[in-house]
Amino acid sequence: MEEYDVLIIGAGPIGMACGINAKAAGLSYVIVEKGALVNSLYNYPVFMTFFSTSQKLEIGGVPFVSINPKPNRNEAVEYYRRVAEKFELNINLFEQVNAVQKQTEGNFEVSTSKRQYKVKNVIISTGFYDVPLLMNIPGEQLPKVAHYYKDPHLYAFQDVVVIGANNSGIDAALETYRKGANVTLVIRGPEIGSYVKYWVRPDIENRIKEGEIKAFFNAEVTEIQEDSVTIKTQTETFTLKNDFVIAMTGYKPDFEMLKKLGVTLGDENANRPVYDPDTMETSLPGLYLAGVVCGGMDTHKWFIENSRVHADQIFKHIGAKN
Repeated sequence: MEEYDVLIIGAGPIGMACGINAKAAGLSYVIVEKGALVNSLYNYPVFMTFFSTSQKLEIGGVPFVSINPKPNRNEAVEYYRRVAEKFELNINLFEQVNAVQKQTEGNFEVSTSKRQYKVKNVIISTGFYDVPLLMNIPGEQLPKVAHYYKDPHLYAFQDVVVIGANNSGIDAALETYRKGANVTLVIRGPEIGSYVKYWVRPDIENRIKEGEIKAFFNAEVTEIQEDSVTIKTQTETFTLKNDFVIAMTGYKPDFEMLKKLGVTLGDENANRPVYDPDTMETSLPGLYLAGVVCGGMDTHKWFIENSRVHADQIFKHIGAKN
């Protein structure tokens, strides 16, 4: 059994920031990640541009240099890989955490898909991108339906329905349209989402106005068939010829995993984890939260730029205990 002062679950930017702080504090640590380094960012659309400037995405005091006003996904993946190399972070990739048990002597025993650990502190920094919000409609499990979107080339010259009003849906609609897809956008509400990037909004509005992208507002897809979809609006229900569905309906933290790891969740609607906002410690002493996972269903509250401070808060508290 391997022993450490700190075990960090999740090798995203905030998990890496926690590792950097642990190393600076002279603590033994390991970062355990079920996928690739910065796995959520790796699964972002290939050509995605961040809302934030590169400076706001920096960790460990390492400059993030981009030739663009806003960095893109590829630049970010490369930046965080170089940061991991610079600090020689102790990261075990493709290793799933299965259980965290508090022991009587105050330590935690952590079981993963590959080994067991005995640690004094656990930090959960798992993000929210792993579990898509499902529509729970017939046909949603068909191979033609994607809840993650990466590259528009797949959809060239195809009839594509994009579901979603916010950045991921709008980006998918515009990119696939520009690769020759016949795009129909289905939005549950009356308008484009308020979080859509300000430089993207005029583009999608003009494409809709010109009829280059068809859009149905106050509408929903009620069934998906092999070669069509059924769409319901406020005035009618109709069937539309279709090859692919890109369902950008949002994501959520893995709440079942959080509960299994010992995190108390708040009200049923928001499912916000319960923690001390000053120390980031949960109700279980020694178990901390960091990053966007802290927001529960409010996935627009925490981002890389405003949750980088969680690492400082956590290690200030750990230092005060030692």
